Amino acid sequence: MEGKQRKNVKVGIQVSVVQKQHQRTGTLTKGIVQRILTNSANHPHGIKVKLESGIVGRVKEIYT
Repeated sequence: MEGKQRKNVKVGIQVSVVQKQHQRTGTLTKGIVQRILTNSANHPHGIKVKLESGIVGRVKEIYT
């Protein structure tokens, strides 16, 4: 599932995010969502979240 819509992203689910410094390479980091930082209903580059590890990035993949 894609992470471009806020309704798909929930606190506590496992996701893959791309960090700002890895946008060119597309390196993904897996983690559990601690906080949703994007307020709008959708975002073309992915919803910005903070993971439990403290990493902030935009959601690229959602694992169910």
